[in-house]
Amino acid sequence: MQACDIMVTNVICVDVDERLPDVRELMETNNFHHLPVTDKDKLVGIISDRDLLRLISPFINSVSEQPRDLDTLNRAAHQAMTRQPITVKADTPIEEILAWFKRVDISCLPVIDEEEHVIGIISWRDLITHATF
Repeated sequence: MQACDIMVTNVICVDVDERLPDVRELMETNNFHHLPVTDKDKLVGIISDRDLLRLISPFINSVSEQPRDLDTLNRAAHQAMTRQPITVKADTPIEEILAWFKRVDISCLPVIDEEEHVIGIISWRDLITHATF
């Protein structure tokens, strides 16, 4: 079994200059936990819901909101993303994918082609879902 057998292929990516409010809305609307970040259609990073929680002030839209809280929304995806994410190819064996998840504290692996275009993504949830069938 290979990455292409379990990857999700309808991947939505965001541009490096996409603003965090738009990234957050896209994640919430689609119930995503990760979004690949691209520059000229090539993968340059990954942004997670945890990254957004860490960077966007929890006081936005509350009575305690301050101007500095709103400033956290002015950041771009490239300021919040993990750069040079670990990636796999479509023909990567499932054993290697499992090894990455065990060895490194990651929760998804983008699947790229030879030109570094995102063609899929595999999360730990995908592995569990596939293992239960």
